[in-house]
Amino acid sequence: MTLLHTLRRLRFVLLLVALAQTACAQRTGPDVPRVFAAGADEVLYWNQPADRAHCPDRMGFLWVQAAEGPSCIRYFASDDIDGARIAIVQFSGDRDGVMDQAPTRIPGNTEELRTLDAQRSRDRAGVPWIFMARPGTYGSSGDHRKRRQLVEFHALDAALDALMQRHRLQRIVIVGHSGGATAGAALLTMGRTRIACAVLTSGAYGLLERARMLGRSRDGRTDTTGSAEFYDPLDHVGGIARDPARRIVLIGSREDRNTPFVLQQRFADAVAKAGHRIELRTHAAEPPDFHDLKDRIALQTASQCAREALLP
Repeated sequence: MTLLHTLRRLRFVLLLVALAQTACAQRTGPDVPRVFAAGADEVLYWNQPADRAHCPDRMGFLWVQAAEGPSCIRYFASDDIDGARIAIVQFSGDRDGVMDQAPTRIPGNTEELRTLDAQRSRDRAGVPWIFMARPGTYGSSGDHRKRRQLVEFHALDAALDALMQRHRLQRIVIVGHSGGATAGAALLTMGRTRIACAVLTSGAYGLLERARMLGRSRDGRTDTTGSAEFYDPLDHVGGIARDPARRIVLIGSREDRNTPFVLQQRFADAVAKAGHRIELRTHAAEPPDFHDLKDRIALQTASQCAREALLP
């Protein structure tokens, strides 16, 4: 067989492979192989029911049982978390803008990329870092449409218990932005202990009034998701556990067009009135919504909190 003939056969085989891949990409259904992201890393699936068979007992997965039923909560951790005296646990903001996209189109939507992001945050902060995926996002079971409801917060609360037990974490710093800040605040109101600090940036509180202010409430009875079943941390401040050593830091922009600063201030005032240590700060934010804060201020503040908590 001549070299030219061999090259022609090779090109023909490659063409057949390309056509087969294109056909698979255009079909949908359970018989189609899963789509993989660049680098052959399997993508994470969103808004899926809890499935014990796909929630192994290994790092990165937590099978937990909350009042509403079981959940598989994903987390992505930096190195050196086992036995850490303190670790930072991050909750992302709302991801409703991407949750209906194909998993391959969602930025950072693989285990490898999420873990790399956690490691980079750890390197910047100087403290072990864990990204915990809220229900329905980044591989965690659940429905992200039901964010800010008890079903979300109970699952995260149970997952934190399981995380701290598995990795023998002594204390944690909670950091969250926007909807992640609301989640962190909700966990505080559920009486969580062993929290050295909670850094909550541009959080949503006073959920019914916020929806009315933004013109996104149905008949004035629902939050911005269209649900009347929301859990508002502002209504449950009395559940925050007493801990004079714990810091709660709220940071926002007075110009925020997404989570009005006046409601962040109202939450801070309620927490302070209940006798807890809380700080309310303002910081520069990105236009035009002035919702996302500049200078990685959440990471910087969480790092400072964690370092202070490690002092004798």
